[in-house]
Amino acid sequence: MSESFTIRRAELADVPIIARHRAQMFRDMGELEDAQYPSLVEATRRLVTRMIQAGEYVAWLAAPAGRAEVVAGAGVQLRTLLPRPIAGRGAIREGPEAIVLNVYTEPAWRRKGAARALMEHVIRWAREQGVGRLVLHASLEGRPLYEQLGFEPTNEMRFMGALDG
Repeated sequence: MSESFTIRRAELADVPIIARHRAQMFRDMGELEDAQYPSLVEATRRLVTRMIQAGEYVAWLAAPAGRAEVVAGAGVQLRTLLPRPIAGRGAIREGPEAIVLNVYTEPAWRRKGAARALMEHVIRWAREQGVGRLVLHASLEGRPLYEQLGFEPTNEMRFMGALDG
């Protein structure tokens, strides 16, 4: 069943919702212990507040049409990238990269179109803003939606060794 959603840009007053969504997302994926939950919420609240003010983070919230209740959210962190060739196109790609973060839907609202509506909005916004590349890390549950929207696995690798000493 697909619902209709109103998408609005998040404001500083929405930071607590964004922080809670982020912690819930990691909890749902089994990556956050209950004892860590308050610390992650507070750390996210502090950093997202600063990042929104600096223009480094942009987020959107979804509510069922005609209601104020926020049932889902998504955001992007903007990062500057050096110019790079576009494989097979003979062109150079410029512009920032936006990494999609904090895509979260309240459990009672999953599979009703909120995440799709948010992601379509994010993609449209990225095009309008001249974003050079849009990336994300997908959970297994989210992967089918992202593939339907045109995301593909890449050659990215992640260093898993210790960097703190």
